[in-house]
Amino acid sequence: MPNIKSAKKRMRSNAKKANVNTLVKGSMKTAIKKFEIAAKAGNKEEANNNLNIAYQRIDKAVVSGLVHKNKAARLKSRLTKMKNNME
Repeated sequence: MPNIKSAKKRMRSNAKKANVNTLVKGSMKTAIKKFEIAAKAGNKEEANNNLNIAYQRIDKAVVSGLVHKNKAARLKSRLTKMKNNME
């Protein structure tokens, strides 16, 4: 446990940031899984909606620095391929 005031504050802020990071990354993964389920089921309309949501969540994770831009591009590419193969 830190004794210095700034170190105590740093611990509090790190805990808050970790919570936010977990939520953002988790929502990204959930959106991707929802799209994959819709794509495998063959629901084109639902898959398109979920694809847009997944793109938004991936972009948000990149902006916040949780996911590298190349990984985001790879994920988007895979999702797009899955959508195109669905048709």
